[in-house]
Amino acid sequence: MPLTPYKIEAINAFKDNYIWVMIDLDNKTAAVVDPGDATPVLAFLKKHLLQLTTILITHHHHDHSGGVAELKRHYPDVSIYGKSRDNIATLTRLVCEHDEVAIGKLIFHVIEIPGHTLDHIAYYTPGILFCGDTLFSAGCGRVFEGTAAQMYTSLQKIAALPDDTAIYCGHEYTLNNLLFAQTVEPHNLDIKNKIGKVKTLRDNDLPTVPSLLSEEKTFNPFLRCDKIDVIYAAEKHSNKQLSDPISIFAAIREWKNNF
Repeated sequence: MPLTPYKIEAINAFKDNYIWVMIDLDNKTAAVVDPGDATPVLAFLKKHLLQLTTILITHHHHDHSGGVAELKRHYPDVSIYGKSRDNIATLTRLVCEHDEVAIGKLIFHVIEIPGHTLDHIAYYTPGILFCGDTLFSAGCGRVFEGTAAQMYTSLQKIAALPDDTAIYCGHEYTLNNLLFAQTVEPHNLDIKNKIGKVKTLRDNDLPTVPSLLSEEKTFNPFLRCDKIDVIYAAEKHSNKQLSDPISIFAAIREWKNNF
């Protein structure tokens, strides 16, 4: 989590999207991540008397970028970061692997994580990762534009970050993801315990994210492709021997597609 004077809040959008807002409490400025819809963002900024200075885009899908043009009309000087103008013409700053984005006193490092889309990136500063639709709590994004190998490699990049990294993903998918994870590893007590906590949060209409990377490694099957129980489940479900972590990941991802 960021140190004071920064605060991160979730704005609900569409059916299950989260638009993340990072607030500089001293300067009353805000940065937003993946604003698919401008309307709730504008209402939030107005309610809290905030000036929008920065927009971070993780990938081009409309539910993550559809509100950018409208926000720019209201805040013409806003800096808009992303990887490619091919799909988002309103970007003002193109970034790629190892680039840095300054938000107040915080420096975010850009990490390229293709798989869900080819232009997918994440923004990392110690303790915080905005990762869009690549890693979810207890799950990962579908492989739409990339390959299973790309997605697996991207997840491994995230897994290599410090364990105390808070994962700010783009959707409230946690309970469904956990139910699938329990299908893969029915004897995993970390999954069972997490399901109970998540049900309590959702019963109270509270977000289940962010989660810690250390926690994800105990119950997220897509970060556990080297574990015996996950390998066994993937081979049993696909009815074939799988020789490497990428093929195991691909089998589990295909399984989840039809869950």
